[in-house]
Amino acid sequence: MLKELSKSIREFKAASVKAPVFVSLEVVLECIIPFIIAQLVNEIKAGCGLGVIAGYGAVLIVMAGLSLACGAAAGAYAATASCGFARNLRKDMYYQIQTYSFENIDKFSTSSLVTRLTTDITNVQQAYMMIVRIAIRCPLMLVFSLVMAFIMGGKMAVIFALVVPVLGAGLFAIARLVMPLFRKGFKMYDNLNSSIQENVKGMRVVKSYVREEYEKQKFSGAAGDVCVQFTKAERILAFNNPLMQFCLYTVMVFVLFFGSYTIITTKGLALDVGQFSAMLTYSFQILSSLMMLSMVFVMITMANESAQRIVEVLREESSMKNPAEPVCEVKDGSIDFDGVSFKYSAKAQKMALADIDLHIRSGETIGIIGGTGSSKSSLIQLISRLYDATEGTVKVGGLDVRDYDLESLRNQVAVVLQKNVLFSGTIKENLRWGNQEAADEELIEACKLAQADEFISRFPNGYDTYIEQGGANVSGGQKQRLCIARALLKKPKILILDDSTSAVDTKTDMLIRQAFKTYIPETTKLIIAQRIASVQDADRIIVMDGGTIQAVGNHEELLKKSAIYREVYTSQNKGGEADEE
Repeated sequence: MLKELSKSIREFKAASVKAPVFVSLEVVLECIIPFIIAQLVNEIKAGCGLGVIAGYGAVLIVMAGLSLACGAAAGAYAATASCGFARNLRKDMYYQIQTYSFENIDKFSTSSLVTRLTTDITNVQQAYMMIVRIAIRCPLMLVFSLVMAFIMGGKMAVIFALVVPVLGAGLFAIARLVMPLFRKGFKMYDNLNSSIQENVKGMRVVKSYVREEYEKQKFSGAAGDVCVQFTKAERILAFNNPLMQFCLYTVMVFVLFFGSYTIITTKGLALDVGQFSAMLTYSFQILSSLMMLSMVFVMITMANESAQRIVEVLREESSMKNPAEPVCEVKDGSIDFDGVSFKYSAKAQKMALADIDLHIRSGETIGIIGGTGSSKSSLIQLISRLYDATEGTVKVGGLDVRDYDLESLRNQVAVVLQKNVLFSGTIKENLRWGNQEAADEELIEACKLAQADEFISRFPNGYDTYIEQGGANVSGGQKQRLCIARALLKKPKILILDDSTSAVDTKTDMLIRQAFKTYIPETTKLIIAQRIASVQDADRIIVMDGGTIQAVGNHEELLKKSAIYREVYTSQNKGGEADEE
């Protein structure tokens, strides 16, 4: 895990090294200062002059100044290292997520990935800052102070050898109890973020159904679960403080009692006042180091689970990989399914698609009809390798899709999915997702084909109109047409519309299909639709049912031989027939 995380330090290695170096210098200076003060106290007790006191004072001022400068430098380098590390880690995670296939994304919920990119990385960042500064300072301070305590206090310093193991055993026991609680708590964080995301995204639906109170209760439940879980963990961690206080006061009572007793009974022969004052200072340094170590321990305990969740994302390898020698050119838009079966997960008991044999010629217009859950979308997602077939082979342009370079294949297979997504930005910026280099004339032509130019022209700012996040300021039909235009700008050999005209009226739907025939006759077009009218004039229509192909043919053929197609057609045309009667 540490090896994986350390890869994100990169250009901040120097700052990560300099911080501990300056911390070490700071600790050395802080440990020497009590020793010099002890010498000064003994000199004053012996009746030294003002010159000697001034000399010691000057040395102490210089050392204090150097210690302060080293501490400031250590803090600055620690901040640079931790913030830079977090930035690289966040970037590495985000870039890794971009390589994921749909199968990989299905393993992590969106809310979980958001939590890992935000809360978890913040926890690791804070822990890293402590590691490069406090986690270096405290052990060094502890060791140097213990050495100086034994030098200055002799046998009296044995108390530290007794207290430190007790404290260590206590902290270890706390860690074992609290780690599983934090692990469970971060999963609850994911559920909380999921509740927030779902509510905000569906706010219009929530308000239209007056379900605000229900959503509040659902959120309150998720937030309450997080609160209860982390309260359990924090209650256990709270024992850290009384344990530290017990060790602190035990040592202080012992040092004060035993030191004072020694000075009084031996008349200062075994322990003088200067040594005793230094011993008290070293006691404070040792115990403050232990206190800070306990803080580091708490932070690292919390960050450990976050680090494991981050590494899960970094280690997840995409199930979609380019072959050793990928083909970068798609010959044509022909599509072949040879004995294809597919399921979304290796654990799934039932195939989403079973025994698919289908051959589509380049330039054909193919309609796909089927009820909800008939796996129409599953079928087309295999063409652009959003998923890989579990069994059999999917070919595009005569070659197995797994032989192509992924980017080259997807540039030639444009898919407009059911859930149309527009990003915050202008209409032009959204359209250029299809082709970054597209000229304004090309944008307009694509929008005319998609029947989008008319409503865009009515906007005050035309193609420079700003689209709100998720396309909130355009209608469903307008959003669909913009997404179709964006796909056309790719100038693909295969165009797939996954129920992408469901929100437009039948006239507009017809105009879009006529434009496809006229302007992109060589492009293979696959149209998934619920309306028979949307696919009625297709070269062939595929009827799907339960993940299998039930029938293939043109409109007239299917009316004769497919009961499913005939039933759908009849149900959708009852109104028209009744009017004619």
